[in-house]
Amino acid sequence: MLRVFRILNLMDFMNDGYLIVRALKNSSRKIYIFLLFLVIFSVIVGSMMFMVEGHRKGFESIPQSIYWAVVTVTTVGYGDVAPETPLGKFLSVILMLAGYSIIAVPTGIVTAEMRNKRQDLDQICPRCGNDDNDDDARFCKRCGEKL
Repeated sequence: MLRVFRILNLMDFMNDGYLIVRALKNSSRKIYIFLLFLVIFSVIVGSMMFMVEGHRKGFESIPQSIYWAVVTVTTVGYGDVAPETPLGKFLSVILMLAGYSIIAVPTGIVTAEMRNKRQDLDQICPRCGNDDNDDDARFCKRCGEKL
């Protein structure tokens, strides 16, 4: 029975969870634009691969080529379809490198938003300019000025 009450200790983390959710909501427009760009990019590269690879195995139609592009850009890469021409291999390298941005770019966007919100919460001393004060502090750590 007492183990059930240990879950209540997690309530201390709710404020931090709220900070993450708020950062995701505030940066959602940027993330949507980025994902829209990736969809357009995948459609363009998939269509180009259909033109470059011709009607080789796996690239028989534009939708199949777009499917290959999405699988490649998400770094899943099943390996059942692979380009054979040098230009096709070059396009696949570009697409694979773009796949890494799926992880890096949204993470950077959300992290920057969280940092901005965190800086807004920090209390800066008007006398000495100390920004290392706690969020709930009423007096400056360095000089003792009322915040």
